[in-house]
Amino acid sequence: MTITTSRSADRPTREAVPVTPPRFAGTGVLKQIQVLSGRSLRALREPALVLPGVLEPILMLTVFSQVFKSVSQTSAFPAGVSYIDYLLPAFLVTGSISAGLKSGVALTTELNNGIIARFKAMPIHTASILIGRSIADTVLNTVNMLVMLVAAALVFGFGPAGGVFGALGAVLVAVVLGWSLGWVFMALSAWLRRPEALQPIGGIINMVLLFASNAFVPAEGLPGWLKGFAEVNPMSHAITAARDLAFGEPRLSTVLAPLGICLVVVLLTAPLAIRSFRKVS
Repeated sequence: MTITTSRSADRPTREAVPVTPPRFAGTGVLKQIQVLSGRSLRALREPALVLPGVLEPILMLTVFSQVFKSVSQTSAFPAGVSYIDYLLPAFLVTGSISAGLKSGVALTTELNNGIIARFKAMPIHTASILIGRSIADTVLNTVNMLVMLVAAALVFGFGPAGGVFGALGAVLVAVVLGWSLGWVFMALSAWLRRPEALQPIGGIINMVLLFASNAFVPAEGLPGWLKGFAEVNPMSHAITAARDLAFGEPRLSTVLAPLGICLVVVLLTAPLAIRSFRKVS
């Protein structure tokens, strides 16, 4: 009788060890901000999205510069200054306020269409989403301001005494203001969560601040009660700083005050906006 011995029975059996795939921890915060900013800046590729924001302030500038041109002949108006040189810095400021409002409206739209929820399902910091939006909207606003500046110089003869550097200083004041207000409206968007609710509120605030300011006429030429409001209106102070730079007569306190206020606003509202968006489901 032949006895066969199985060698396989003598070998130890190796049990399969499950292999856990490495968990993707996500990229760094700076990379996230870069990617999200680039995503928002893709709007530059679509003229239908960019042109309305560029043309709207230019059309308003055309209307107001012609309708209120006679204001420059009043005694309260600064001597030796054309109305377009007086008006354009104000339009830079008001245009930036509208840009800040658009930041909040864009976020409320993304809250409703599910994009923010998708981002939250990814290893992305909430701060990166908001900072990316802020950077992209600030870049777009700067482009709009520069286009308005060039159009005003070519079409309406805008040429303030401060020259190119004075005009760019006025743009800087307007862009910083729009950047700070963008954080205010982004914080509001987490609370309201509906673009149709945020847009009217922002429009009313913008209208009140605009027409009760020194945007169209010097504060000295306004009625008593309106003059008092215009003198404390934060938009008036931003417009005054932009005008002083454009006119080549910058005063350190006049320019630094609105810029400092804008920085304080961002330091207060940015953490609030980030915390509010973390709680949004």
